[in-house]
Amino acid sequence: MSPLIKKKGESFTIPSKYLLLILTVLCTLLMLITFGTDVFNRPLNTAVGYVVVPFQQGIGKVGGWLSDRSEELVQIRTLLEENERLKAEIAALTEENTLLQQDKYELNQLRELVELDEQYGEYNKVGARIISRDSGNWYSSFIIDKGTDDGIAVDMNVIAGGGLVGRITSVGPNWARVTSIISDNSNVSGMTLATEDNLIVSGNLQLMSENSITFGQLVDSQNVVAVGDKVVTSNISDKFLPNILIGYINSIEMDSNNLTKSGLLTPAVDFEHLGEVLVITDRKQTVN
Repeated sequence: MSPLIKKKGESFTIPSKYLLLILTVLCTLLMLITFGTDVFNRPLNTAVGYVVVPFQQGIGKVGGWLSDRSEELVQIRTLLEENERLKAEIAALTEENTLLQQDKYELNQLRELVELDEQYGEYNKVGARIISRDSGNWYSSFIIDKGTDDGIAVDMNVIAGGGLVGRITSVGPNWARVTSIISDNSNVSGMTLATEDNLIVSGNLQLMSENSITFGQLVDSQNVVAVGDKVVTSNISDKFLPNILIGYINSIEMDSNNLTKSGLLTPAVDFEHLGEVLVITDRKQTVN
């Protein structure tokens, strides 16, 4: 009986050698078909088109996005570094500008002191810097950096800016206290420059918000004293040297006694901004 013919009730089996032969022939045929035709290429290409190409496109887009972000990060880092550099330059320029402004302010003050020194050239003077002041907005009382070691003594007159600041009221080896003419307890014997009429100038800190102090006891029987007239220290003052500018009359009125006049005076000195002063080392009792 042939080995390929099975008996009834037996399972169909193919011997191994025949199965191997069949598979070999089948593989050979498939190889010939693959190399000789594009029967399998078309389905494969279709599969690639639906699966691989979109995947590659997605990878390309992600890669492009990551590249753009990387470039943006580089640009941001560069901008941050540039920003820090510019901040440093601005800080340096601001500091330099501040120093220049300070130098300009000090230079202007020194110029004013030089002009004041020339204006009162008949007096000996020592320059000094203000190192502290009492509380408040005004230089009503302050300390300078010169004292007895520099020849400074009590009652020496102090000038700055446009004229009279005050006088030395206490002194140490390397410091001195100046009480200014705007202080509430200050009284200066003055006179109008044009008419030489005597008056008393009194400090008043409350009026300094209006840049004014008071004057009184002015005898002006001829009614010639007017707003804008200069007021200087008088010859009869016991503490102050004569003819130092105090300020300008900005209002005047008759007193209730109908004999004297009083009013307001604008100080010649800016008592809100003081830094450098001149101390006149000649005192009233030593002047011939």
